[in-house]
Amino acid sequence: MGIYLFFGMGLAAFGPTMMSLVADFSPATHLGRSYGWYTTALYTSMSLGPAIGGFIAQQEGYLQVFLISGMMIFITFWVAVFFLPPTHMIMGDRPKKRKPYIIIKELLQNHPLLSCWLVTLGGCFGLGMFITFLPLHAHNQSLKVGQIGLVFAAQGISNALSRIPFGHLSDKVANRRTLVVIGLIGFSVSMAGFAISKNTIHFVIFAVAFGTSMGLAFTSIGALIAEVVPIDSRGLAMGGYNTCIYLGMLASSVSMGAIIQNSGFENGFFLTAGINLILVGFFHFLMKKFSASR
Repeated sequence: MGIYLFFGMGLAAFGPTMMSLVADFSPATHLGRSYGWYTTALYTSMSLGPAIGGFIAQQEGYLQVFLISGMMIFITFWVAVFFLPPTHMIMGDRPKKRKPYIIIKELLQNHPLLSCWLVTLGGCFGLGMFITFLPLHAHNQSLKVGQIGLVFAAQGISNALSRIPFGHLSDKVANRRTLVVIGLIGFSVSMAGFAISKNTIHFVIFAVAFGTSMGLAFTSIGALIAEVVPIDSRGLAMGGYNTCIYLGMLASSVSMGAIIQNSGFENGFFLTAGINLILVGFFHFLMKKFSASR
C-alpha cells in the first residue's frame, strides 16, 4: 500500500504536467495531432508493458520484471533531464502568475472545460466497465481465456493506432466538438453491443469499435481542454482531466458490481451506454457556444 501511494503520487505529478507540456510545445493548429501522437505512445506502452512483462515473468520471475521496469523509468528520467527544454525556451514569456484560488474559481465557471471533464468521467466510467466486467461477461458467454485476451488486444490496438489519424483529422475540422460527439456516440453503441454479444466475433467487432471510438473522442478532448483554458491554467485543467479518468474508472468498479449482481451483465452494459449518451447531450449543450480560434 505504501508503494502504491508513492506510485500514485508520481503518476499524478507526471500525467497532467506532460499533457500541459504537449500543449506548450504545439502550435494551436497542431494540437490534435500532437495529442494523437502523445496518447498513442501512452496506450502503446500500456499495451506492451503487460505483454512483455508477462513474458519476462514467465521466463525469469516477477523480480526481474520490476527491476527492468524500474531501470527503464530511471533511464527515461535522465532523458527528460537532458533533452526536455525548459518552459521559457518553449513559450518565451509566460503570463503573470495569479493566485491559485482565482484560477480555480475561473475554471469552475468555464462551461466548455466542465463539459470536457464530464464526458471524460462518463467515458472512463465505460472504460472501467470494460476492464472490470467484460472478462466476466465474456466468460459467461463461454469465451476462453485466450479469446478474452484477443478481445482486449483488439481494443488496445484499435485504440492506439486510431489516435494518430484522428489527431490529424481533429486539426482539420471546423469544430473538434463534432468529433467528440461522434466518438462518444460510437462508444455508447459499442457498450450496448457488448451487452448483446454472444461469441468471440461479436466481442472482437465491438472491441474494435470501442477502441476506435475512444481514439476519436479522447484525442479531441485533450486538444479542446488546451484550447478552452488560459495558458496558466492548463496544468490544473489537465489535472482535473486525469482526476476524471481515475474517478470514472473507480466509480464504475465500485457501483456496477451490485447492479450487475441484481440485474445481469447485459443491463449493466446497457445502463453504461445510456449514461454516456446523456452526458454527450450535456457536452453538446455546454460546448455549442464555444468557437475556438485556430
